[in-house]
Amino acid sequence: MTESIARLYLVTPLIEDGSRFAPALSQACAAGEIAAVLLRLAPGDERASVNRVKALAPAAQEHGAAVLVTAAGEVDLAAVATRGGADGVHLAVPDPNAASALRERLKDRSIGAGGLRSKDDAMTIGEAGIDYLMFGEPRADGSMPAIETVLERAAWWAEIFETPCVAFAPSLAHLPRLAATGAEFVALGDAVWTHAEGPAAAVRAALAALPAPAEEAR
Repeated sequence: MTESIARLYLVTPLIEDGSRFAPALSQACAAGEIAAVLLRLAPGDERASVNRVKALAPAAQEHGAAVLVTAAGEVDLAAVATRGGADGVHLAVPDPNAASALRERLKDRSIGAGGLRSKDDAMTIGEAGIDYLMFGEPRADGSMPAIETVLERAAWWAEIFETPCVAFAPSLAHLPRLAATGAEFVALGDAVWTHAEGPAAAVRAALAALPAPAEEAR
């Protein structure tokens, strides 16, 4: 198998104030090529969620990154994405019925899914017309799956299936091993936003740890 060149995918902390987080997001996205950003929205009504997306999406999109949204609590993700100007949504729970309903409403916008507890979960949601799967993101309680499990799942999926996958890295140090699985994307969360030198430095370090596109042709 020819290894793909993994691209960087950023996952935000839970966001309550979009305007306050926008500068950090802009700094991160300006530091290098980011494929996508997942905005994790704190609980709130639809209007508040839409306003958070409107405050944040341009900070990523103006640098070429796609913006996806997910939200805690009960919220109409499709409405939030379309009204807020996002490029897609992310299901924190792999629900095929929800994915199918979102596809009908979102048309060409992207749909991703995480929260995969098993290979069966992955295969089931992968057949529901989504655009990518994410392995290894933090659980609802903040705990992380074992990195060896994430490595094995990402490699298994990338080897067999055409739908792209995202492998979540708990730290910058894990990026090279996760990229080597063949996953199309590697994700970073708190490792970016809590970096001692700031989010821009974290992104530069992350990109330096990933294989460069030019290396693929050698």
